[in-house]
Amino acid sequence: MIERSPILTVVCHIILIVGAIIVCAPLYFAFVAGSHTGQAIQQVPMPMVPGEMFFENLAIAWETADFGQSFLNTLIVTSGIVVGKIVLSILAGFAITYFRFPFRLTAFWLIFMSLMLPVEVRILPTYESVADVAGPIRWLMDITGISFLIEMLTGYTIDARFNWNLVNTYPGLTLPLIASATAVFLFRQFFMTVPEDLCEAAKLDGTTPMKFLRDILLPLSLPNIAALAIILFVYGWNQYLWPLLFTTQKDMMTVIIALKGLMPGPNDPAAWWSYAMAASFVVMLPPTVVILVLQRWFARGLVDSGK
Repeated sequence: MIERSPILTVVCHIILIVGAIIVCAPLYFAFVAGSHTGQAIQQVPMPMVPGEMFFENLAIAWETADFGQSFLNTLIVTSGIVVGKIVLSILAGFAITYFRFPFRLTAFWLIFMSLMLPVEVRILPTYESVADVAGPIRWLMDITGISFLIEMLTGYTIDARFNWNLVNTYPGLTLPLIASATAVFLFRQFFMTVPEDLCEAAKLDGTTPMKFLRDILLPLSLPNIAALAIILFVYGWNQYLWPLLFTTQKDMMTVIIALKGLMPGPNDPAAWWSYAMAASFVVMLPPTVVILVLQRWFARGLVDSGK
């Protein structure tokens, strides 16, 4: 039973309005700052009403930082992260929940323990592995003597034949970020809430495991997938450290790195602040639009995951 009273309704609405103002304030201030000149936004107090130079400042920022290519790069990388994380997490959660194999729980807890090792902690070995993908293959061939045999028979060394570098590529920006212990845990917990009778009925009908996943589990998981996709989209769009270390070419930079390039230094003109703020507003729009459009699915996915 839900208690309804005028006072409680007013208090709840006040809390929601204050929270909405706090969340939306950065967007508004970025828009206001991007619509004035640099001298105007450095005044005290800063103008609180939008000006008339937003599109002019945005055009200068867009051309200076090449935001067209950066937006395309970010969209490709973010889409790869979202799709890759969801697909891998669903398959891993499905295998851990419905298949019986040795060290099944050990594998799950090893995956779960990787939460204690975020990208920032394992950044150096991750960079080394992506910058030299064939390194483990060469190491295996060296310890087994295969590389020596190939060099003796052909005259070619393995180092010259197995150099695979993913720096400044879309796979290099995407693959190290698609593993998600949190998503595996969420899907495992959801699959465990599916009645066992449903699985037994599917077995009696001769349904294969992949058909059971495709026709039964995936439709039931749609709210969870939508909620997770929103979180992963924001996560991928806001990536900073990995693209900063991994991209050395301007045509592979993401929008966050391009936006960093617009930040003025101590000797730059004040007008650069207006360009940076106008660009910041546009960069913040895609995650905001995704959340606003899919907020019902997001709330439904969070509620359903707890059932």
